Amino acid sequence: MILVLNCGSQSIKWKVFDQELNLAEEGSCVVLNQNNFQKLLENELKRASDLQIDMIAHRIVHGGKKFINSIKITDKNLIELEKLDHLAPLHNPFNILGIKACHNIFKGIPQFAVFDTEFFKDLPEKSYTYALPKNIAKEFDFKRYGFHGISHEFVAKKGAKLIKKTFNRIKIITCHLGGGASISAIKDGKAIDTSMGFTPLEGLVMMTRPGNIDAGIVLELAKEFGIEETNEILNKESGIKGICGESEMLRILEKIRNPEEPQRRRAESPDKGRTELALDVFVYSIQKYIGSYYAILGGCDLLVFTGAIGFGSEKIRNMICKDLNILKKTKVMAIETDEELAIAEKVLSIKY
Repeated sequence: MILVLNCGSQSIKWKVFDQELNLAEEGSCVVLNQNNFQKLLENELKRASDLQIDMIAHRIVHGGKKFINSIKITDKNLIELEKLDHLAPLHNPFNILGIKACHNIFKGIPQFAVFDTEFFKDLPEKSYTYALPKNIAKEFDFKRYGFHGISHEFVAKKGAKLIKKTFNRIKIITCHLGGGASISAIKDGKAIDTSMGFTPLEGLVMMTRPGNIDAGIVLELAKEFGIEETNEILNKESGIKGICGESEMLRILEKIRNPEEPQRRRAESPDKGRTELALDVFVYSIQKYIGSYYAILGGCDLLVFTGAIGFGSEKIRNMICKDLNILKKTKVMAIETDEELAIAEKVLSIKY
């Protein structure tokens, strides 16, 4: 059986599949306090330890320049993976903790890494290149890597199948909208552009990340607060949370998770206007990307929404699609992603 572990800073998800990719067992938990992450992780893995696990696969968000394709994890490349933590600080360190915990609990079982960046490894040069001095870009490997690739590829293929189109002969825009959010343009089975870049900070407005902002703002923040605090501001205090505050951000998320529950009274909420503004800014950033990707694709056959917000909130989807006249001839679908299944499929194809 294959255990697939998907660790993030705020959640731990796992699924166990048999060799025919049938789901045998699954579990998940929300991480409210990162100090409890290790204990929660071990508790979840112990739930799977009674099963006959033959292989373990991990979602790794950032593979950097070195890790382009899925790999078997060794002591040597684990050391190299740890060097990439700074590129995706909300994800990679927790991915690594998952690998180490599995090493302790499932001794001797081979482990594999599947990268979010893999689907974007063949982006056109004009898409992945930043307009920076060539020697600096080369020295620091500055380029667009893209993220959520496992999800983008999975829902794009599934969407093409659902509308009975050949994946390699269709134009698709995929929107993965959750705590992190990204959009990809896919043509003839290959990603040709994606909104996230060198790190997951670029692109859309997200729950706690600002997305595209003037680089001059980053310089001013670093001058005022220093590099470490600026990193905290950009990764954990910006985006929707930055505009309307944490309590209102959590209210938005709760409404998305439980859309049938009646709206809470908010007459006393001083942030009501800020909440509406945050949603407007979020939706507007998505609409701009859809429009630009429609242009570079030369049209769009299929627009797919996925992720906790993209799949989970019809209201958000309607807000995004409203007044987008370019979508008149585009099939619009909401598809629930299954990154764990996609990871299991990739691992079975690895020759080692």
